[in-house]
Amino acid sequence: MNAYHKCVPVVRLYGPTNFAPVITEAARRAAKVRDGSHYQIFLIITDGAISDMSNTKRAIINASYLPLSIIIVGVGDEDFSSMNELDSDDMMLSHDGKTAQRDIVQFVALRDFYCGSFEIENEHIMNMLAKEVLAEVPQQLVSYMERNGVVPMEAVPKTRLEYTKEMEMFMQEPGSAPLPFLRDQPER
Repeated sequence: MNAYHKCVPVVRLYGPTNFAPVITEAARRAAKVRDGSHYQIFLIITDGAISDMSNTKRAIINASYLPLSIIIVGVGDEDFSSMNELDSDDMMLSHDGKTAQRDIVQFVALRDFYCGSFEIENEHIMNMLAKEVLAEVPQQLVSYMERNGVVPMEAVPKTRLEYTKEMEMFMQEPGSAPLPFLRDQPER
């Protein structure tokens, strides 16, 4: 959250708000490894209502077959009611006669956790926000594994080198996040 608040003053958010292209790209990346050994979580932070709702629904339905969860965090005072259509808590997302295989979207409005203040001092509020943002991911991951017949494997510790090489596969494309901090990985 601190990184977000540092960026807000220098980043200009503007429309139109088209989700379909970035969801399609996230799905393309998730499709690279479908054996259950990798599961992607895609975070979208938005300050506006979706401009390409029809295409976004199609992209989410297509992505629902992949090892992918999409978390959408709405910031600001926009009307985010349309986001609830994408979060299939009550009914599976359908569009153009097609239905998503599983629920892969979680929407959270940031304003529900802050009372007009952007000061991040209350650890309890931060924990509640994190809990809500990640609430559906475990079930989404399990639903993918079950639908694709993936059974848990025995955990085998990896060396720092093995872990880094594996992650490099995903880091070769523009737009990827930096490698996670490896401080706690064993040296071998």
